[in-house]
Amino acid sequence: MEVPPRRGEGTPSVTSPGLDLRRARAVALDLLARKAWTCHHDARAFAAAWAASRGSGQGLGARRLRAELRARGVDRDLVEAALTGVAEVEETRARLLAARRLPALAGQRPDRVARRLHDYLLRRGFRGSVARRVVASACREAFPDLDPAS
Repeated sequence: MEVPPRRGEGTPSVTSPGLDLRRARAVALDLLARKAWTCHHDARAFAAAWAASRGSGQGLGARRLRAELRARGVDRDLVEAALTGVAEVEETRARLLAARRLPALAGQRPDRVARRLHDYLLRRGFRGSVARRVVASACREAFPDLDPAS
């Protein structure tokens, strides 16, 4: 493991005697390159941790996670890389949320339950197609005696 230099050691400063401007420019460019790499690396780690935490903990869909990360200034490519695993488990996560939400909607008309559950999943950031499939499945289980044509 490499130990970082102490103050006064390591990279010479621009004010050091005997340092020419070409060397100072090279040092500055090197520092900027290292900082850019560190920021990019930190943004990648942040995006991955954010997607994992908010996706599993809060039960958010890929659409909402994407919007949150972009609002925090994370680069589009890093966001997409962080969300690769989220899309695979999105429908399972939506089913779990629907099952958790359904008891709170008990006693209401089936059409109202379906509409509220669908809107809930959309607000959580799930795609419309996923929300429709999950709501249809949840309503079939919750209202087995209901005619599917209505």
